[in-house]
Amino acid sequence: MKTLLIADPVRYPRMTTEELRKSFLINEHSRPGELSLTYVDLDRAVAGIASPTNQPIALESSPELRAAYFTERRELGALNVGGDGIVHVGNSTYTLANLDLIYIGRGNPEIRFEAKSKEAPPVFYLLSYPAHAVHPVAVVKKEAAQPTDIGNAAQSNRRTIYKYIHAAGVKSCQLVMGVTHLHEGSTWNTMPAHTHMRRSEIYFYFDLAESARVFHLMGPPEETRHIVIADREAVISPGWSIHAGVGTQAYKFCWGMGGENQDYADMDPVSLADMR
Repeated sequence: MKTLLIADPVRYPRMTTEELRKSFLINEHSRPGELSLTYVDLDRAVAGIASPTNQPIALESSPELRAAYFTERRELGALNVGGDGIVHVGNSTYTLANLDLIYIGRGNPEIRFEAKSKEAPPVFYLLSYPAHAVHPVAVVKKEAAQPTDIGNAAQSNRRTIYKYIHAAGVKSCQLVMGVTHLHEGSTWNTMPAHTHMRRSEIYFYFDLAESARVFHLMGPPEETRHIVIADREAVISPGWSIHAGVGTQAYKFCWGMGGENQDYADMDPVSLADMR
């Protein structure tokens, strides 16, 4: 497990492009048949990818967690962005199609990810935060994720938001997760921008063509920077930073949050006129 130490807003303005990428970008791609995890010091999040092929992949604890098993003190969301897959939680088995999600609460010692077909294997994006309460395992199908259309084509930001784990949906301790789909011809996400000091956020971009990129905007509204993101890369957004982006084509991204509350609407709007 890699450890990522986030820069603070004092150090941030003096950072080079490479320093920004090392501090805020998760680009440790998991190869087929492998598991890749990153421990983030901000809110003690863990993000990663499990890519099972011929053999199941077990999610086990790491020395960084000082835990007997991964979810001893944690909860986990796993979003399938590949082919059909299987998740084993103890003696229970769950099948996840593309864009289905499973929530696994604290206290589940045995978790395994498996491919239903090695010709079209699943790719599970994993996001975990510490948990101080126990909630049951739950599967959310894409069709049940409460789609909401926002934005418009004239502003190049027409998109559909799917909420999976949130206060009015699957219950969790602090984890909130969903997916945003950009419609064909739209490229902007989360613009106008916002911040939320009570929660940190991680964006995982996916379904980009190999040659496509997203220019992810970050930083305080008065001093923004950008990080160039490729397919299946994630970027950390601390509470003091905006999080928005524009792509060279339409794309999808998974947004996940942890922190003070689970109120999706708890945002501090930023006027375009105030951004620099």
